[in-house]
Amino acid sequence: MNPPSLDRIVLFALQRLDAETAHTVTIKLLKSGLVKNRTITQDPRLESVLWDLTFPNPLGMAAGFDKDGEVPDQILRLGFGFAEVGSVTPQPQPGNPRPRVFRLAPDGGVINRFGFNNSGHAALLRRLEARRQKQGVIGINVGANKDTRDRVEDYVKGVEAFAGFASYFTVNVSSPNTPGLRDLQARTALAELLAGVMAARDAVAERIGRKVPVLLKIAPDVDDDGLADICAEVIAHKVDGLIVSNTTVSRHRLSPGPLIGEAGGLSGRPLFRLSTIVLAKARRLLGPDLPIVGVGGIDGPEAAWTKITAGADLLQLYSALVFKGPRLVGDILSGLSKKLDQEGMGSLREARDANVDAWADASP
Repeated sequence: MNPPSLDRIVLFALQRLDAETAHTVTIKLLKSGLVKNRTITQDPRLESVLWDLTFPNPLGMAAGFDKDGEVPDQILRLGFGFAEVGSVTPQPQPGNPRPRVFRLAPDGGVINRFGFNNSGHAALLRRLEARRQKQGVIGINVGANKDTRDRVEDYVKGVEAFAGFASYFTVNVSSPNTPGLRDLQARTALAELLAGVMAARDAVAERIGRKVPVLLKIAPDVDDDGLADICAEVIAHKVDGLIVSNTTVSRHRLSPGPLIGEAGGLSGRPLFRLSTIVLAKARRLLGPDLPIVGVGGIDGPEAAWTKITAGADLLQLYSALVFKGPRLVGDILSGLSKKLDQEGMGSLREARDANVDAWADASP
């Protein structure tokens, strides 16, 4: 019988801690250098170029893991093709009271109600300035303070502050944990927000010499009319991409237990079906050209492949790492390579959209 690997020992130890403490310890381990770099053979068939950015592979770390930009380079060294930091708000804010994150181990799910806890623009700017000369695709997820008087202005401030550092921006209007934030997905409010953000992006482009791509991250709980409105505004304002999706407030398909009634957004495996359906519907509405990032419930190669065939160009995960650890990154990438071998395909783009209609027409 083989002894357990160091990864498994560390993962077992972390899972004995409450979820938020385990996350804090994980960040400290990454900063310390005790978590070793992953040697992952890069398959050129997994590489893609979007918005003049080269992604060595399609798998990214979703926002929420590295809220304050403490370990983006360490994340990349785990084998991720890109990392997204944030959500970051102009002013620091503590978020909601603890406990505010809960593991649903039987379902491979996580409920969180963090509420955009972060150290604010100034702290993140200092960290990004310190890594200015380093390589890698680093997205910045911008949000609005809970008590702001002008939410649009908060997003604009994020674009203006980080344009010189961001590989791309994510405009997060879909967290369920800031009261009223999802109201920004309504068509009139979204039109105003996107007009302000895209104008700010274009204005700052003259200073930095490039237009930073702007992606919109949406909730999986929108109905068909709401999704159609969102996609129409994305097209009208020439937004560069869509991220589908954030966490869900639904509690479908969960095993009975004391935690399922906790308030907050549900992520992980229980989100997979709903988020994939919305992804496919968005792809059908937006057409073949606009890049979409698929996120929600990716916990292995099959789930990753399914997202791609449902319309995703890139992928993100976070919650599955809570249960499976960093080895999951290599497992997914090698699994995608094997899928390409089996299908006789030379790139993931050849597989994209193969099952869009089936997923778009599926029931949640």
